Amino acid sequence: MFIHAVPDNRGKKDGYYCSLVESHRINGVPKHKTVLSFGFIAAERLPYLKAAFNRGDPEAILEQEKRSQEKRKGML
Repeated sequence: MFIHAVPDNRGKKDGYYCSLVESHRINGVPKHKTVLSFGFIAAERLPYLKAAFNRGDPEAILEQEKRSQEKRKGML
């Protein structure tokens, strides 16, 4: 399972619409099934959501997501 984040392209554009997605294969073709929809999440809260639901060490994931978000802001 993973967090699927779609950028908000309306309004202020400072957040994401997020859902918890389960990935599986049917006859070798990857498919995704939405397990839970979180709705609109502010951009600064997204790393915490990903750290809570992804596999691995939550603190390491949080730091990686924060660095990734800072890098994206620098590119804009």
